[in-house]
Amino acid sequence: MAFNITDFTSRFNDGARPNLFEVRISELGEGVSFLAKSAALPGSTIGVIEVPYFGRAIKLAGNRTFADWTVTIINDEDFAIRTSLEERMAEINGHETNTSASPLQLDDYGFRGEVIQYARDGREIAKYTFENMFPTDISQIDLDWGSNDMIEEYSVTFAYQYFTSNIAALR
Repeated sequence: MAFNITDFTSRFNDGARPNLFEVRISELGEGVSFLAKSAALPGSTIGVIEVPYFGRAIKLAGNRTFADWTVTIINDEDFAIRTSLEERMAEINGHETNTSASPLQLDDYGFRGEVIQYARDGREIAKYTFENMFPTDISQIDLDWGSNDMIEEYSVTFAYQYFTSNIAALR
Protein backbone atom coordinates (compact mmCIF):
# COMPACT_ATOMS: atom_id res chain seq x y z
CA MET A 1 0.00 0.00 0.00
CA ALA A 2 1.42 3.34 -1.01
CA PHE A 3 1.20 6.24 1.39
CA ASN A 4 -0.58 9.01 -0.43
CA ILE A 5 -1.87 12.15 1.28
CA THR A 6 -4.47 12.68 -1.46
CA ASP A 7 -6.01 9.25 -0.76
CA PHE A 8 -6.14 10.05 2.94
CA THR A 9 -7.70 13.49 2.54
CA SER A 10 -10.26 12.23 0.02
CA ARG A 11 -11.54 9.69 2.56
CA PHE A 12 -11.31 11.88 5.65
CA ASN A 13 -14.18 14.17 6.55
CA ASP A 14 -13.67 16.86 9.15
CA GLY A 15 -12.90 15.15 12.45
CA ALA A 16 -15.24 15.31 15.44
CA ARG A 17 -14.12 17.91 18.00
CA PRO A 18 -14.05 16.98 21.71
CA ASN A 19 -15.03 20.50 22.82
CA LEU A 20 -18.37 20.60 20.95
CA PHE A 21 -20.66 18.85 23.40
CA GLU A 22 -23.52 19.43 25.80
CA VAL A 23 -24.61 17.59 28.93
CA ARG A 24 -28.28 17.47 29.86
CA ILE A 25 -29.61 16.14 33.15
CA SER A 26 -33.18 17.37 33.46
CA GLU A 27 -33.42 16.75 37.22
CA LEU A 28 -30.52 19.16 37.74
CA GLY A 29 -32.01 21.97 35.66
CA GLU A 30 -30.83 23.71 32.52
CA GLY A 31 -27.74 25.13 34.24
CA VAL A 32 -25.85 21.87 33.90
CA SER A 33 -25.82 22.37 30.11
CA PHE A 34 -23.68 25.47 30.62
CA LEU A 35 -21.67 24.41 33.66
CA ALA A 36 -20.58 20.92 32.57
CA LYS A 37 -16.92 21.51 31.75
CA SER A 38 -16.10 17.97 30.70
CA ALA A 39 -17.79 14.63 30.18
CA ALA A 40 -17.18 11.53 28.10
CA LEU A 41 -18.91 9.45 25.51
CA PRO A 42 -19.51 6.14 27.30
CA GLY A 43 -17.76 2.86 26.81
CA SER A 44 -18.97 -0.64 27.48
CA THR A 45 -17.39 -4.04 27.86
CA ILE A 46 -18.56 -7.51 26.93
CA GLY A 47 -17.19 -10.06 29.34
CA VAL A 48 -15.58 -13.32 28.28
CA ILE A 49 -16.68 -16.76 29.43
CA GLU A 50 -13.93 -19.34 29.09
CA VAL A 51 -15.06 -22.92 28.60
CA PRO A 52 -12.32 -25.56 28.80
CA TYR A 53 -12.29 -28.07 25.94
CA PHE A 54 -9.52 -30.65 25.54
CA GLY A 55 -6.92 -28.48 27.21
CA ARG A 56 -7.86 -25.31 25.36
CA ALA A 57 -10.02 -22.44 26.58
CA ILE A 58 -12.84 -21.63 24.18
CA LYS A 59 -13.93 -18.02 24.57
CA LEU A 60 -17.62 -17.12 24.45
CA ALA A 61 -19.25 -13.73 24.72
CA GLY A 62 -20.54 -12.92 28.20
CA ASN A 63 -22.62 -10.10 29.62
CA ARG A 64 -22.22 -6.44 28.78
CA THR A 65 -21.16 -4.12 31.61
CA PHE A 66 -21.12 -0.33 31.68
CA ALA A 67 -18.42 1.72 33.38
CA ASP A 68 -19.47 4.67 35.53
CA TRP A 69 -19.89 8.06 33.84
CA THR A 70 -18.05 11.11 35.18
CA VAL A 71 -18.88 14.76 34.55
CA THR A 72 -16.80 17.76 35.69
CA ILE A 73 -18.97 20.69 36.75
CA ILE A 74 -18.02 24.35 37.20
CA ASN A 75 -19.36 25.52 40.56
CA ASP A 76 -21.53 28.64 40.70
CA GLU A 77 -21.89 30.75 43.83
CA ASP A 78 -25.36 29.46 44.69
CA PHE A 79 -24.14 25.81 44.60
CA ALA A 80 -27.41 24.88 42.82
CA ILE A 81 -26.21 21.76 41.01
CA ARG A 82 -24.05 20.51 43.87
CA THR A 83 -26.86 21.03 46.39
CA SER A 84 -29.29 19.13 44.17
CA LEU A 85 -26.85 16.23 43.84
CA GLU A 86 -26.12 16.17 47.59
CA GLU A 87 -29.86 16.15 48.31
CA ARG A 88 -30.36 13.26 45.88
CA MET A 89 -27.59 11.29 47.58
CA ALA A 90 -29.13 12.03 51.00
CA GLU A 91 -32.48 10.67 49.76
CA ILE A 92 -30.73 7.46 48.74
CA ASN A 93 -28.76 7.21 51.98
CA GLY A 94 -28.95 9.81 54.77
CA HIS A 95 -25.85 11.31 56.37
CA GLU A 96 -26.96 10.72 59.94
CA THR A 97 -29.51 7.94 59.65
CA ASN A 98 -27.74 5.69 57.13
CA THR A 99 -31.18 4.95 55.68
CA SER A 100 -33.11 6.15 52.65
CA ALA A 101 -35.67 8.94 52.99
CA SER A 102 -38.44 6.42 52.36
CA PRO A 103 -38.69 3.01 50.74
CA LEU A 104 -37.14 3.85 47.36
CA GLN A 105 -37.39 2.08 44.06
CA LEU A 106 -34.86 2.73 41.31
CA ASP A 107 -37.45 4.84 39.47
CA ASP A 108 -37.64 7.10 42.57
CA TYR A 109 -33.97 8.09 42.59
CA GLY A 110 -32.65 7.14 39.16
CA PHE A 111 -32.89 9.73 36.43
CA ARG A 112 -31.90 10.27 32.81
CA GLY A 113 -28.82 12.04 31.50
CA GLU A 114 -27.59 12.84 28.02
CA VAL A 115 -24.34 13.82 26.40
CA ILE A 116 -24.66 15.27 22.90
CA GLN A 117 -21.79 15.72 20.46
CA TYR A 118 -22.09 18.46 17.82
CA ALA A 119 -20.42 19.01 14.46
CA ARG A 120 -18.67 22.29 13.73
CA ASP A 121 -21.77 23.50 11.86
CA GLY A 122 -23.97 22.88 14.94
CA ARG A 123 -25.59 19.63 13.78
CA GLU A 124 -26.09 16.91 16.37
CA ILE A 125 -23.84 14.02 15.34
CA ALA A 126 -24.20 11.77 18.38
CA LYS A 127 -26.37 11.52 21.47
CA TYR A 128 -25.97 9.03 24.29
CA THR A 129 -28.78 8.68 26.83
CA PHE A 130 -28.04 7.19 30.27
CA GLU A 131 -31.00 5.42 31.85
CA ASN A 132 -31.72 5.23 35.60
CA MET A 133 -28.50 6.90 36.64
CA PHE A 134 -27.69 8.19 40.09
CA PRO A 135 -24.69 9.92 41.68
CA THR A 136 -22.24 7.65 43.49
CA ASP A 137 -19.46 10.16 44.13
CA ILE A 138 -19.26 13.94 44.37
CA SER A 139 -15.63 14.98 44.60
CA GLN A 140 -14.30 17.52 47.05
CA ILE A 141 -13.80 21.14 46.05
CA ASP A 142 -10.28 22.29 46.81
CA LEU A 143 -9.99 25.66 48.55
CA ASP A 144 -6.66 27.46 48.33
CA TRP A 145 -5.67 31.06 49.15
CA GLY A 146 -3.19 30.90 46.28
CA SER A 147 -5.84 30.04 43.68
CA ASN A 148 -6.49 33.46 42.22
CA ASP A 149 -8.27 33.90 38.91
CA MET A 150 -9.88 30.45 39.09
CA ILE A 151 -13.39 29.11 39.42
CA GLU A 152 -14.18 26.06 41.52
CA GLU A 153 -14.99 22.80 39.83
CA TYR A 154 -15.73 19.27 40.95
CA SER A 155 -16.42 15.87 39.44
CA VAL A 156 -19.54 13.79 39.80
CA THR A 157 -19.55 10.07 39.09
CA PHE A 158 -22.81 8.44 38.08
CA ALA A 159 -23.74 4.77 37.95
CA TYR A 160 -26.39 3.86 35.39
CA GLN A 161 -28.18 0.77 34.14
CA TYR A 162 -27.45 1.13 30.42
CA PHE A 163 -27.12 3.70 27.64
CA THR A 164 -28.71 4.13 24.24
CA SER A 165 -27.30 5.96 21.24
CA ASN A 166 -28.81 7.65 18.21
CA ILE A 167 -25.68 7.59 16.03
CA ALA A 168 -27.03 4.99 13.60
CA ALA A 169 -30.28 6.97 13.18
CA LEU A 170 -28.35 10.13 12.27
CA ARG A 171 -26.49 8.52 9.35
